[in-house]
Amino acid sequence: MLNTFIYLLMIMAALFMVASREIIRSLIWLSVFSILLTFQYALLQAPDVAITEAALGTGLSTLVFLTAIRKTREKPQQRETTHGGSYTDD
Repeated sequence: MLNTFIYLLMIMAALFMVASREIIRSLIWLSVFSILLTFQYALLQAPDVAITEAALGTGLSTLVFLTAIRKTREKPQQRETTHGGSYTDD
């Protein structure tokens, strides 16, 4: 019964992840999906896989994606020329 409930929550999280229009919300739903998957592994009596999923799936991959999103959203820095003139962004 609990397995079925977690499976349904995982399906809902996956659908919300795909349907979300904001990338940060999709990332949050990806983390929720990974946490639910961790619980599922624990219920299936695979604690080593659950710990790995919690560390890598929920923690590390979320951090990597968040860093990548932040880096790609930063404004480009103003470039300087090598001949002593100034460069202006139009």
